[in-house]
Amino acid sequence: MKRKKRLTFIVTILLHAVLLITVYMFQGAIFPHLRIGGIVPLFLPVAVTGIALYEGSGTGGICGLFAGMLCDVSFNQPVGVFTVVLTAVGICVGILSDTILLSGFITYYISCAAVLVFCAFVQMTPIVAIPNDIPISSILGTIAAQTLYSLILAFPTWFFVRALGKRADSISPQGRKV
Repeated sequence: MKRKKRLTFIVTILLHAVLLITVYMFQGAIFPHLRIGGIVPLFLPVAVTGIALYEGSGTGGICGLFAGMLCDVSFNQPVGVFTVVLTAVGICVGILSDTILLSGFITYYISCAAVLVFCAFVQMTPIVAIPNDIPISSILGTIAAQTLYSLILAFPTWFFVRALGKRADSISPQGRKV
C-alpha cells in the first residue's frame, strides 16, 4: 500500500511538470503568434496561481520556482526576476489558500486577476524606470489588456489545476478544503 502511494505521488509530481511545460510551450511558441493589439498573454502565472490555490504553499512555491525559471528563459527580462516573483506568488497564494481562501472557481479567478496585474507591472517596470516619452496611460492600458487577454486562458486552465489538486488530495495524509 505504501509503495502504491509513493508511485501515485511521483506520478502527481510528473503531471505538474507536464502541465507547466505544456503551459510554457503555449506561452512561448503559440501565443506570440496570436497577438491581439500587440499583446501576448501571460499563461504561467495563471497555472502557478491555480496550483498554489488548490495545493498549498509548498507545492505552489516549488511550481512557482520552476515556472519562474521558464518565464525568465522566454522573456527578455533581467535574469531571475520572474523566478523570484512566481516563487513568491506560489508561496503567498498557497498560504492564503491554507488559511483564509476557499478553493473555488471565483477565488481562483480573482486570484489570477490579481497575480496577472502584479506580473504585468513587474514586466513594465523597466519601461517605467527608464525615462522615456511613453505616457503612463498607455502603459496602464497595456497592463489592462494583457490581464484581460490572460484571464481568458484562466478558464480552461482551471479544470486542469483543479483535477491535479484533487489528485494530490487523494494521496495526501491531511485533507485540504475544496
